[in-house]
Amino acid sequence: MKKITMATLAICMATLMGCSSNDDEEPDELILPVIVNQFDTKILWQESVGDGVGHYFSKLSPTVYKDTVYVADRSGKVTALSLETGDQLWQKDVRANIAFWPWEDSDNAKLSGGLLQAFGKIYVGSEHGEIIALDRETGEIVWRKDVPGEALSSPAAGDGLIFANLGSGQLVALHPDTGELRWKYEQEVPALTLRGMSAPVVANGGVLVGEETGKLTVLISESGFSAWKADIAVPKGSSEFERLVDVDVKPIVSGSIVYTLAYNGNLAAVDIRSGNVIFKREYSGYREITTDGLNIYLVDSSGGIFALDKNSGIERWSQPALVGWHLTGPTVIGNNLVLGDNEGNLHWIDKTNGELVSREEFDSSGFFVEAVAAGNKLIITTRDGEVSVIEAP
Repeated sequence: MKKITMATLAICMATLMGCSSNDDEEPDELILPVIVNQFDTKILWQESVGDGVGHYFSKLSPTVYKDTVYVADRSGKVTALSLETGDQLWQKDVRANIAFWPWEDSDNAKLSGGLLQAFGKIYVGSEHGEIIALDRETGEIVWRKDVPGEALSSPAAGDGLIFANLGSGQLVALHPDTGELRWKYEQEVPALTLRGMSAPVVANGGVLVGEETGKLTVLISESGFSAWKADIAVPKGSSEFERLVDVDVKPIVSGSIVYTLAYNGNLAAVDIRSGNVIFKREYSGYREITTDGLNIYLVDSSGGIFALDKNSGIERWSQPALVGWHLTGPTVIGNNLVLGDNEGNLHWIDKTNGELVSREEFDSSGFFVEAVAAGNKLIITTRDGEVSVIEAP
């Protein structure tokens, strides 16, 4: 059970916004570097869908299946849109209690983890401790199940099951068609943690997930038994804040190696079969990492952007110009990385050398989740619920 105080909450919120000794200034006190855009992108369509996530830390990333984009807002609207035109195909309000009269209060679904497309369904989790499954074609609710904790990251699918990592420190495996609990695994939860959880990944018959204790764990997907644990970061310091070592990023699997990143810790490459650490490099972060097969790309806690050789961990380049701008994690599309910031700027970076090559201004509510690549299209969502599809250069 997490010990929560107002001081703890304030620390967690400040940390999630990327505060550090290098990131004390607010974005309106910072000046973006002057660049000459090397290309112009084409916005195919923009639609306002629901109310977005506002100022909350709800990680609601779009998901794509064939020619359909699925998005959700925090209050409970899940929407399917045409990838080509932005036309609404269906929308479902998943709130458990919707008021009949306009002057009555309806529930807030507090959706906070998703979206996942799998098994013909769309899955999303909430801070109320629910996982909800909707029919992918119609949007009708197939099932909703209470789970023992907040769903703060996207569920994962594989080996015939759905897996959700919960804020209570429990990871649960559910039947995809009924939501029936198949097994659960309990992790150790420190007194103070960041506001977020690692999204699990399924590979080679195992479920890989980062823990709040600085470890990467692999569970047997069929049973939930632990196969191995690897130390990504070890707590240091005298205060609870100094000892934060959460592994909140979604692990990346490339061949027989899994990569992950810890706060106040390391980027690590781990052998997926044995759990042996191949290399560690000292970087601290909590935003999602990505790869193009050659490099690992990450944003550290202060907002510095880095590319590392995925085989050796050697740093290829760094880009400090956007420190303090509260960036999302990077998305690879074509020859570029794309990142959003908290002021609504979308930054394009040449992935070969880290050069800033283009910048576009979008909704000033800003970005919180990473862009999603679908072929040569890029799907972005702002905090106030604006969805845009961009044709990449």
